[in-house]
Amino acid sequence: MAARPAIRPFRPRAVIRRGWLAGLLVLASSMPFLTMAGQQADAPTAKTLTPEQMDQAWQRATARYAPVRKELLAKVAKADAQGPFRPDWSSLLKYQPPAWFGAAKFGIFIHWGVYAVPAFANEWYPRNMYDHTTREYAHQVATYGSLTKHDYKDFIPDFKAQHWHPDAWARLFRQAGARYVIEVAEHSDGFAMYNSRLSRWTAVHMGPKRDVVAALEKAVRAQGLRFGLSSHRAEHDWFFDQGRDIPSDVNNPAYADFYGPAEPHVTQDGDQDLQQDWTYVSQAWVHDWLARTMELESYYHPDLIYLDWWVGHPAFRQALADFLAGYYNDGVRRGGVVLTYKLHAMPTGSAILDVERGQLAGIRAQPWQTDTTISNSSWGYVKHDTFRSAADIIHLLADVVSKNGNLLLDIGPKPDGTIVPQEKSVLLKIGKWLATNGQAIYGSHPWRVYGEGPTTQSAGEFKENLGQAYTAEDFRFTRKDGVLYAIELGWPASGSVTIHSVKPSDRVREVRLLGSSEAVHWQSTPKGLVLHVGAQPGHAAAYVYAIRTAHGHA
Repeated sequence: MAARPAIRPFRPRAVIRRGWLAGLLVLASSMPFLTMAGQQADAPTAKTLTPEQMDQAWQRATARYAPVRKELLAKVAKADAQGPFRPDWSSLLKYQPPAWFGAAKFGIFIHWGVYAVPAFANEWYPRNMYDHTTREYAHQVATYGSLTKHDYKDFIPDFKAQHWHPDAWARLFRQAGARYVIEVAEHSDGFAMYNSRLSRWTAVHMGPKRDVVAALEKAVRAQGLRFGLSSHRAEHDWFFDQGRDIPSDVNNPAYADFYGPAEPHVTQDGDQDLQQDWTYVSQAWVHDWLARTMELESYYHPDLIYLDWWVGHPAFRQALADFLAGYYNDGVRRGGVVLTYKLHAMPTGSAILDVERGQLAGIRAQPWQTDTTISNSSWGYVKHDTFRSAADIIHLLADVVSKNGNLLLDIGPKPDGTIVPQEKSVLLKIGKWLATNGQAIYGSHPWRVYGEGPTTQSAGEFKENLGQAYTAEDFRFTRKDGVLYAIELGWPASGSVTIHSVKPSDRVREVRLLGSSEAVHWQSTPKGLVLHVGAQPGHAAAYVYAIRTAHGHA
């Protein structure tokens, strides 16, 4: 059984002094780790507690942090009053993305946390290990025994980061060609990777016993890269709800400050339409979310904050505006900041749209971002994983950038802080390609069409298809400083190819292949620009032609 704090002794004089009924209440409060029916603390509570009672247990467990929470909420109000943005959506719609974000194009995402210890399935193992219908539950029981003996919290001591070198990470990310880095500050499991003053369950007090976010921020900025953080705290409200259906620590009030309210997740038609999400969310939970998000801003001043989709739940709407106004006001004083949202969590134009593991069908006027992972199965580290190729990622990058987007590429380090060789290899290959062809990516803008060719991408979240085969007839276009860049996603076996979108009216004057000293022979014809490229110069993932015209394409 999981260890429990000793039960406080019963003081009979309290019964006499306060009366019989009051005395019973004192007795009940003195035994918080037994249910009123005398059940064990880890006994299932899904059918015995109401959502309000679940939330109240969490509030009692975190009551010690009330003064700090109040202090942070006061900072939010102060920041809202110190700049051009107000905490209302009509004001926030005046937001303009900073130029640095549109120019950056490529960033690294890092999912690193306690979920790397079991290293099974994916980063949602903490939730699914409590669902008896899943392979995660079966793995948990087979590997670690009953959940009454080994709960999620019991993985924390093995999250040691003993071989972690943040400076080496930062150098690798720069070599990969990234221009910004986003670290998960807190995933849905509730373990903070930073020095939170609102929790004892942090990397400073447990596991690595250091402020991971602070160390990585320093290393990343030293490499001249922008630094960002992600928060998945909102959905922690219900993340461990399935632990209430079985004997587990999720039911134990002693650990309510870690597992959270664990509210029943009540949805309709899936979990992406948050207007059809009826999960209980208290105002106390919203205030705590706002205070924790303010911690990230006030402690680390991130250039970019990534929020997961559940902040789109209606309960967070005003708190989101409250935070955003202060964050944007601070950003005005330091070169502009970015906050990303998913689906319909915010009004279009008030922040940067993020399309998770998906793309857009065409050019978007406003900058946007897609995030995906090198792994084929997980955002975090799992054993025996398989990985996508550098060529697949480069093709995705070209497609996204041609549509005015950025690519945020995720890796999942091991619990000891090392990056698996396969992920490192992919990053270095991407960096090598960008070293030759980056002028077509960084600081570029969409052309009049995003591309041409037989291979297209479906629009929407979770619809990416990185494994599809592009051909030599597939081109993606960008422009910068009067130059049109045509990115060819294959090499023509015949030695020639036609770019149909480049017309005689464009008045082509010069064509050259980046990274090659060989001349490119070309003809402008009514069918398009015909390139006679000859033998394949090496085996790159994609080939970039810089095309100059008489009037330019700026």
